[in-house]
Amino acid sequence: MDIQILTSYGHLIDFANNKYYHQAVQANQDDEELDDKGIEISIEEPVPFMEDFFNQVEHIEGELDTIEDNLAQVAKAYSDFITMPKVTEDKRESLEKNMESIKIKAKRIRSQLKGLEATIGQDDHSAEFRIKQTQVTALSNRLVSLMSDYNTMQVEHREKCKARIVRQLEITGKTTTDDEVEEMLEQGDLNVFTDGMMIDSKEAKKALEAIEQRYDDIMKLEKSIKELHDMFLDMAMLVESQGEMLDNIEHNTLSTVDYVQRATTDLSKAHTYQTAARKKLICIIVLVIILLIIITVAIVVPTVNNSSNNSGNSNPSTQSP
Repeated sequence: MDIQILTSYGHLIDFANNKYYHQAVQANQDDEELDDKGIEISIEEPVPFMEDFFNQVEHIEGELDTIEDNLAQVAKAYSDFITMPKVTEDKRESLEKNMESIKIKAKRIRSQLKGLEATIGQDDHSAEFRIKQTQVTALSNRLVSLMSDYNTMQVEHREKCKARIVRQLEITGKTTTDDEVEEMLEQGDLNVFTDGMMIDSKEAKKALEAIEQRYDDIMKLEKSIKELHDMFLDMAMLVESQGEMLDNIEHNTLSTVDYVQRATTDLSKAHTYQTAARKKLICIIVLVIILLIIITVAIVVPTVNNSSNNSGNSNPSTQSP
């Protein structure tokens, strides 16, 4: 059968560190700093459904981390299998367990992402829409990237197993090419090579056992690659459905950051203006008081002087000669 090798999506963004969440935290910290300076900031309580949304996002991120760990273990097992003369049953079971875990978690995450996408809504001008779209796209891209790496890992291991079969066949005295082995794999019949094979030495028997084991490995890989291929295409369509927002994610994020920064700057300016206004008001009040004092003095002093003069003038006129 033809094996379709799925290429990685180079334009997909890795949001494993959830930078948008950290930007929101930083914005909140900036608000708290402004609050310490004496500016009252009204902070609304989290909207319940957004809180639930971020809880789901956090859960999916944990699942993706587990898949990443499983992939590391699968990669190590593949490397060991190629160098081992014979794979032990416990190592084979461990590999199959990790592969099954990857498949189950990937399907579950795919379903959860579709559920999250359904909650996004249609108001593409709202902050809620942009936040949800960004998060869902980031998680989708990370899942697609992990599955692409997994697919590449499986295809490379298949090629190594096939090369190992060719070498083992040479030990038994049968010379084959990669194309002939590929044809045998497509037919799904190992007997094409093993029928009539003269197994007259211990080394040849071991080689035959290794061939049969590698053949079984490849057959299991064929099934896994096919399942992964179908899942990958489904995920690719999910990401493609978010295509318009993919182009605007960075723009929206930068706009949001700029908005927060502008708001922070404006609040700082407001605090400065408020302080300056208070100082001006105090200065005006002081000036008015001083002016009133001056006016009062200007009125009262002449009046007092006039009264004194009038009193002095009246005294001589009352004396007799």
